[in-house]
Amino acid sequence: MAGPGRRIRTLPTDLNKVCPDEGDGYPVYPRSYYDLDVVPNLRRSNSAFSKNKKRAHFNSGANEKENLSTWIPENIRKKECVYFIEGSQMSDSGKVVCECGYLREQHLEEAIKPAMFQGKEWDPRRHVQEVPTDAFGDLSFTTVGQKTGKFVRVSSNTPPSVIYQLMTQHWGLDIPNLLISVTGGAKNFNMKLRLKNIFRRGLVKVAQTTGAWIITGGSHAGVMKQVGEAVRDFSMSSNYKGEIITIGIATWGTVHNRSSLICPMGSFPAEYVLDEETQGNLSCLDSNHSHFILVDDGTHGKYGVEIPLRTRLEKFISEQTKVKEGVAIKIPIVCVVLEGGPGTLDTIYNAITNGTPCVIVEGSGRVADVIAQVANLPISQISISLIQKKLSIFFKESYEQFTENKIVEWTKKIQDIVRNRQLLTIFREGKDGQQDVDVAILQAMLKASRYRDHLGHENWDHQLKLAVAWNRVDIARSEIFTDDHEWKPSDLHPMMAAALIANKPDFVKLFLEQGVRLKEFVTWDTLIYLYENMANPSVFHTKLQKVLMEEKERSAFSKVPRVQMHHVSQVLRELLGDFTQQLYPKPKNTERHRLSIAVPHIKLNVQGVSLRSLYKRSAGRVTFTMDPIRDLLIWAIVQNRKELADIIWTQSQDCTAAALACSKILKELSKEEDDTDSTEEMLSLAEEYEYRAIGVLTECYRKDEERAQKLLIRISDAWGKTTCLQLALEAKNMKFVSYGGIQAFLTKVWWGKLSVDNGICRVIMCMLFFPLLYTGLITFREKRLQPMTCLNRFRAFFTAPVVIFHLNILSYFTFLWLFAYVLMIDFQPTPSWREYVIYFWLFSLVCEETRQLFYDPDGFGLVKMASLYLNDFWNKLDVCAILIFIAGLSCRWIPATLYPGRIILSLAFIIFCLRLMHIFTVSKTLGPKIIIVKRMMKDVFFFLFLLAVWVVSFGVAKQAILIHNEKRVDWIFRGVVYHSYLTIFGQIPSYIDDMAFQITLSRQENRMRTSCSRNSSALLRFIVFYGRSELQPGSVQPKWY
Repeated sequence: MAGPGRRIRTLPTDLNKVCPDEGDGYPVYPRSYYDLDVVPNLRRSNSAFSKNKKRAHFNSGANEKENLSTWIPENIRKKECVYFIEGSQMSDSGKVVCECGYLREQHLEEAIKPAMFQGKEWDPRRHVQEVPTDAFGDLSFTTVGQKTGKFVRVSSNTPPSVIYQLMTQHWGLDIPNLLISVTGGAKNFNMKLRLKNIFRRGLVKVAQTTGAWIITGGSHAGVMKQVGEAVRDFSMSSNYKGEIITIGIATWGTVHNRSSLICPMGSFPAEYVLDEETQGNLSCLDSNHSHFILVDDGTHGKYGVEIPLRTRLEKFISEQTKVKEGVAIKIPIVCVVLEGGPGTLDTIYNAITNGTPCVIVEGSGRVADVIAQVANLPISQISISLIQKKLSIFFKESYEQFTENKIVEWTKKIQDIVRNRQLLTIFREGKDGQQDVDVAILQAMLKASRYRDHLGHENWDHQLKLAVAWNRVDIARSEIFTDDHEWKPSDLHPMMAAALIANKPDFVKLFLEQGVRLKEFVTWDTLIYLYENMANPSVFHTKLQKVLMEEKERSAFSKVPRVQMHHVSQVLRELLGDFTQQLYPKPKNTERHRLSIAVPHIKLNVQGVSLRSLYKRSAGRVTFTMDPIRDLLIWAIVQNRKELADIIWTQSQDCTAAALACSKILKELSKEEDDTDSTEEMLSLAEEYEYRAIGVLTECYRKDEERAQKLLIRISDAWGKTTCLQLALEAKNMKFVSYGGIQAFLTKVWWGKLSVDNGICRVIMCMLFFPLLYTGLITFREKRLQPMTCLNRFRAFFTAPVVIFHLNILSYFTFLWLFAYVLMIDFQPTPSWREYVIYFWLFSLVCEETRQLFYDPDGFGLVKMASLYLNDFWNKLDVCAILIFIAGLSCRWIPATLYPGRIILSLAFIIFCLRLMHIFTVSKTLGPKIIIVKRMMKDVFFFLFLLAVWVVSFGVAKQAILIHNEKRVDWIFRGVVYHSYLTIFGQIPSYIDDMAFQITLSRQENRMRTSCSRNSSALLRFIVFYGRSELQPGSVQPKWY
């Protein structure tokens, strides 16, 4: 065995050589590592940490083995006896054992007759030395399937910091929000079934909801077995994907079958057999615990060795500060007691003395019931006789072992325990059986904290931080927001921000109920703080980082600039659309003064900025945003936080515009989301907000139809100077647009000042012969336009959109008719006046397209406007038609290219005719069909491609068989493509047999041509209808069958 100073290093590939009986054929489950030396950045959220853990999960098992097999022996020791002295007791097999409890053969040869210790008594402080540990790795319970855990053998003098580092860094455990130390009877005891179920359910619930660690003795007996079975039952019956951390701290010398755990370079895994029948005075490890710390003091069969190290470790963990999602708390600890004997009483006494709150489960038996029976009595009534009476009731079998001095000692300890009632909580099963242990545990923590009077107001802050960290809004309602303390809304602002970052909507709702006003809570600095602490793996966060990197490159900064609201505005404008204005304009002075005030016991700092300091400024220095509710809603929506967004949306005043904007943002984000589940959630939430907008508009229509219609076109300053209708159209919210009220409004807008009851025929008749306007053929909606002599009737009629649209159709048809007339009838070397009209008409079209290209009311710039212009398919078609027309016009003015110019102009005419489809898309009859054809053309292209493959392959074969050495390119193309295409429809060219080729042939080639010509029709029909040929080897003639 290695000496104290010796370090063992072996490569992971040598592990099986060191332990040949272990580690073969078993899977290794790698864990991620968490660097404790680095203070966690609050930008790192739960999802980001989980993502890093998933990425680390794919590291090879060999890397983990190498890490553990080098780090653990270097930092963790075990203890072994170096001086063998025969003890007074014998082993179970009748052999002589040392004072340490181990057999002679279990010692080193140097320990049997050490010269330096001859003639001295055995002293554990001198005769036990520390050496590198030889038992660590993964633990596999062979009798319970694939259950695995982590284990390590440590010296009883191991510093708690080293064990804590092992658990968090190398075992990959998340730092807990709560530490639950369960103690009690080490032997199996009976509990009422109802109480057992309540205890199990409550213990697991508090561990699950708060992210706690449960620490027990780790053996498969007594209270440890109860805890393990509670975790097992929960894992089997729940859909909870996480792991409940249960850490067993046991004595190495009392573990049965521990020899299977020994391997100097670690076991990955070690097979452990849970055999209670042969364990004797030893104990088996519980298979339902996830981690084991086996404490070694160099002795065998001695219980209680782990208690001092467990106490130090629990105290060390409780002194650590966890920073998570904007909240920094010291890890609280609570002791839960079931049953128990003298050792349990000492544990409770030490816990109370150290200020640790204890929860006593009444009804579990022995010590727990003795304390529960006297907990509510005055100290003066807790007498020796009373304790003696209680001991005789609850310690029936072992009562005779209690001496008078021991009873006196117990009485003093119980008095001291009861004297600190603020640290003592008795869990009693209610009459209705509805109270849970989880509530009692959390209440004990808060009650203990409440009695620290020297903390004053900060004590209440601490309690609220604990409730937020545990995500237990029920505890906050019943224990914190009570009549004992009056909360100011401003006092809740820091925890409101923490609840938003941690995505805890129940607490956000609770704080709003307690008087927090979003208009006072949301400041410019608060928004920046929230965006700095967004969930990292989100599309919006990625786009925001891209904007920051672009600014860094433009400004030549040495590091990425901090997030400012104008950066957020750039991303939001990209999501909402360029038709909106900037929601957060860029300030002239981007460097805002920040004030940091140190607040005792509140550690909510991000990059040196105290969250509480954001709300500790004078009223004149706080900068409020234009619409705080909108700002919070956007922050929640871009992270796809449904419940938070729902709560904030209900506070919004412009609900319709907010719902439509949320729908637009979610649809745009879903296009760039890689995760399928997230994409579906975004689209589902976008649809939900669309229905909400419809619901709000329906209610408005029910109250006042006219005002509801005005709501659709009202310009919303909060959403970038846009309207609800424009947002719906840009988001393609067809359900919203197709709503009956909106369709009625659009119809009213379409007809302008005309009555919607006018028919199209009457409108067209008045267009062609406007004096009919004064005959009463057309009716108007406004009464002032009804008089026949009103001059405004003419203006009202010809400014109506429906009339303008039909005039445009009539004008365009006139243009096409005149263009066709010129091409077919009046195309002369010298242009006629009709052709000049066509030129002028085209010039007007060019002017209109130019206006569309350069008209930039929002200041996008020429490049952006050109990009937006060319994104429209019909604009591309217009540009193509105009360019082709100009090319044909250029050729038309040159006499030598007059005819090619006419051809090019004819192609332009075809494109101008295709432009008609865009005009008729507004038709109820033609519009859907045109859209169907447009979408169908994408699929038709692939069918045409397959058709081209068949046609060309058949044409090449036909041309090679029927025509010998054709050299004319145009005739080759005609034979391969044109004739083959006609053959598909059964139209075989009739002139093929009598075709005279203008080529010079030799006599032999002429005979071959004549033979082919005579039989070409028959051969062609065989090719079409049978198409199967086989060329026999050695023969030039094809064989048909």
